[in-house]
Amino acid sequence: MDFPQALRDSRNRRHLSQLELAVRSGTTQRHISFIENGRSVPGRELVARLADSLGLPLRERNGLLLSAGFAPVHPQRDLNDPALAPALEALDHILTGHLPYPAIVVDHYGDVVVANSAFDIMTEGSDPDLLGPHANILRLALHPDGLAPRIRNFPQWARHVIEAVREELRRSPDDRLAALHEELSAYVPAAAPGADALLGFAVPMELDTTRGLLRLMTTVAVFATAADVTIAELKLEAFLPADRATAEALNAQGTV
Repeated sequence: MDFPQALRDSRNRRHLSQLELAVRSGTTQRHISFIENGRSVPGRELVARLADSLGLPLRERNGLLLSAGFAPVHPQRDLNDPALAPALEALDHILTGHLPYPAIVVDHYGDVVVANSAFDIMTEGSDPDLLGPHANILRLALHPDGLAPRIRNFPQWARHVIEAVREELRRSPDDRLAALHEELSAYVPAAAPGADALLGFAVPMELDTTRGLLRLMTTVAVFATAADVTIAELKLEAFLPADRATAEALNAQGTV
């Protein structure tokens, strides 16, 4: 995709007018129009300002720079790169500190990077083919051979997962994520009339386990100031008990 089209698409996805983008980036609406029509070629500094003004994720900022003919700014290292060791060590401390409650770290596509030992109670009985070093938490959660048969409120809870993926695709189109969304959507039944009524302040996962019914809420944390694409796209998903019975069941595991 050429730069004018890439800029226009990024702006439209964020529902910004040319004037709004111009004000944010310190230029004029006329200049933005000329850029998007290919009549003006911006310099590297302006492209970087436009990316900042659009609030693009680091991967997209690199992509916008590349489409304009400039080298990307943000590195994208492999998780085994020694430069990322401090970040991964910090995540490991958080995962351990969250015990006895389950917690995992996933990448942009939901692939599990690391999990704490309490996560095992959630995956018990799942098909081994859905687990392993390249397990995908989204597929594991919604697949009929994964957690799905044990989630009592599966239709309601699964739709929230699907909507989250759809929203991510709206913000940042991605072929791999789109293919995953299509796969996951096939596992989720159509919504029944009135099924989306608000129940409390969050939709918990109601999961049957060998320790009884667990009602779990999910929180997500990211590296807010990450400068590396790989680290910026990692998410720490921590599961918390939604009631006292769940807290007692998890604490009884003795995972410390």
